Amino acid sequence: MRTPQMPEAIATRTYFDREFGKQAIKLLPNEYYVSSEDVVLTTVLGSCVAACIRDEVAGVGGMNHFMLPDDENAGADRMLSPSMRYGCYALEVLINELLKAGARRERLEAKVFGGGAVLANMTTLNIGDRNADFVLRYLKTENIRVAAQDLRGPHARRVSYFPRSGLALVRRLTRQDDQVLVARDERALARAISAAPERGRAELFERRPTAFTTS
Repeated sequence: MRTPQMPEAIATRTYFDREFGKQAIKLLPNEYYVSSEDVVLTTVLGSCVAACIRDEVAGVGGMNHFMLPDDENAGADRMLSPSMRYGCYALEVLINELLKAGARRERLEAKVFGGGAVLANMTTLNIGDRNADFVLRYLKTENIRVAAQDLRGPHARRVSYFPRSGLALVRRLTRQDDQVLVARDERALARAISAAPERGRAELFERRPTAFTTS
């Protein structure tokens, strides 16, 4: 059964990106966006992961941004209150919305990014590695080819994805002020997970970026 669309999870922050000369949609954690238009989807990742999935023939693609791999503590009731912060649900929503937009499952390809360990205590919690392992395992199970990946490592990243062409640009955050913002958000996520790992408690908002390219 297909997962219902979640209007509150669709990214709504738009702006004109002067660098690319295109309309841009900014994704925050727990959001996704699907489009066949000539736009750019952008997000900033610390330990979170973004999956960019596309059907080249249908000309439709999308991106999501999730914080944790799965809700291991929700038990049997997790299907009653799914959350976009978990990769298991965020990927299901993204794929189903692509199929509704005309994509075919057998033609889907993915590019995946993030899963960094930008703080020492995040390495201990292993959130980035868990997210990275999860997204690759999920896509393999779903028989979706991974065309490119930039996962793990000590860096936060800004990802810009062009759903019409499939191009993905990854810029690693090196500016001190950007690192401070991401570090603050990563600490908030770590505190939330350590204090209350059950569903609905962890919230994270990440920010901006500089120059690494994947196509």
